[in-house]
Amino acid sequence: MSFLFKIFGGGDQAYLKKLSPVIEKINSLEFNLERIPNNELKLKTRENKERIRSGESLDEVLPEAFALVREAAKRTLGQRHFDVQLIGGIVLHQGRIAEMKTGEGKTLAATLPLYLNALEGKGAHLVTVNDYLARRDAVWMGQIYHLLGLTVGCLNHEQAFLYDPDYKATNEEDRVRDELGSFKVVEDFLRPVSRKEAYSADITYGTNNEFGFDYLRDNMVYELKDQVQRGFNYAIIDEVDSILIDEARTPLIISGPTGESTEKYHQFAKLMETLKEEIDYTVDEKLKAATFTAKGQEKIIRGLGFDPWADNDIATTHQLESALKARALFKKDRDYVLREGKIIIVDEFTGRLMPGRRWSGGLHQAIEAKEGVDVQQESVTYASITFQNYFRMYKKLAGMTGTAATSAEEFDKVYGLEVVVIPTNKPLIRKDLPDRIYKTLDGKFKSLVGEIKERHKKGQPVLVGTVSIEKNEYLSQLLNREGVPHKILNAKYHEKEGEIIAQAGKFGAVTIATNMAGRGVDIILGGNPPDEEEQKKVVAVGGLHVIGTERHEARRIDDQLRGRAGRQGDPGSSQFFVSLEDDLMRIFGGERIK
Repeated sequence: MSFLFKIFGGGDQAYLKKLSPVIEKINSLEFNLERIPNNELKLKTRENKERIRSGESLDEVLPEAFALVREAAKRTLGQRHFDVQLIGGIVLHQGRIAEMKTGEGKTLAATLPLYLNALEGKGAHLVTVNDYLARRDAVWMGQIYHLLGLTVGCLNHEQAFLYDPDYKATNEEDRVRDELGSFKVVEDFLRPVSRKEAYSADITYGTNNEFGFDYLRDNMVYELKDQVQRGFNYAIIDEVDSILIDEARTPLIISGPTGESTEKYHQFAKLMETLKEEIDYTVDEKLKAATFTAKGQEKIIRGLGFDPWADNDIATTHQLESALKARALFKKDRDYVLREGKIIIVDEFTGRLMPGRRWSGGLHQAIEAKEGVDVQQESVTYASITFQNYFRMYKKLAGMTGTAATSAEEFDKVYGLEVVVIPTNKPLIRKDLPDRIYKTLDGKFKSLVGEIKERHKKGQPVLVGTVSIEKNEYLSQLLNREGVPHKILNAKYHEKEGEIIAQAGKFGAVTIATNMAGRGVDIILGGNPPDEEEQKKVVAVGGLHVIGTERHEARRIDDQLRGRAGRQGDPGSSQFFVSLEDDLMRIFGGERIK
């Protein structure tokens, strides 16, 4: 272990040194475990449960439990946990946040503390960012738990499953899962069950939304037997920065219609079309606020035939402000998309669509009126909770992500969670090139297309990260004009997205994606499943090159994109293209930039 600490500096060094004896103890158990037949591994789990029941602590059982999981992973997945993954597992078990770089195997590392904490029989939850990843991990990692005699549940939107290898799966599907499990979900291993059964499993995989909404629904049932959850024992949050920081204050709301007329929204939307920026209203992009001027208010009063401000008509003034916001601040294909006559919100951090979610305070209705689709009734809230408050209820909470160190202070102050940076298994050799800065957007995109074309010519795979669906499609048009073949990802279909992003490391591949498309899926050089010849070709041209088309407000999001290249000691490079006309520069650069 000592070599890890030579290359690893910083404040975590002393803490990681303390873990050395534990790692050595786990490694020393490997030889004997290899001799135990498969059917006896379940007996080992029973022994571990018995030890806990008789008063031993989880920390005392940890070396045997971790060694057992590693052995099960070798037999089922053909993957052996690296020592750094064991360190990650211990950090997660202790209720801390593990920062593990992309491609270091967070999914596999999480199996260790999940198994250990599930031995108490009170449930262990793994919280992930979308339904596709919840299903993928339950099927892919479910084999480990099943061999060790634990049950695995999976929660999806309006569905729940238990991992069951005897449900419908064939030997051929088992082979497919072993080869492509990192991105392909073999559904036949999942048996549909009630939500209560999924929560009663030893380990439950699901999204933050599903856990949160089930809690709210449980608070609205009339009888205890109708509740589906069973206490909050232990949870690991995958992509913890996204859930506990970016979405921390997003309220989950269960609501019902108020029965009020929606006609006024159309009237207000028409009124907004008559207003001119700077004359009738002002916009502050930094604060995301739009305000009527005195002239604008006069126009509104003439249009309505009465003065809502003088009459102190709070409901009407509030709805007028929402209508103005909808017109001045919210853009189609950036903040929302139009699908089958419905307005669907685009998550500003991940670029993902969020069907079923609605803006509150009449804003969603104002946008529906602006786009000329059916305006749905305003709603009244029955139950509400933020992710911040929901996850604080767990007795022990842990998290993992590739980018946590930049937000370490926030994690500590708000959640009392300490961030530990886990060393990489192999040294990182990715080249992070300096930003290229242009005066205009046109100049930037011209140069961007030239760079992609140049790298594509020599066969180097290129992954381009954009900040919105609109920019994605614009760049795609420019590449089509230049005759550069490419795949485009808009975070619309998570499953297909996982399959496309898994192949972004193929020789000559060009993939354009919104920032977070395919988050959680590894890009293997030469394509997935790995092919040695293809891999050599890609390594010879410099590995995967990642291009960011502009900087994001949160540095973590940029780091996340960068981290797609250079996994497991692979060669790779990254670079950001910035123009002085980018939103970030315009809003935060102020007068100096001009």
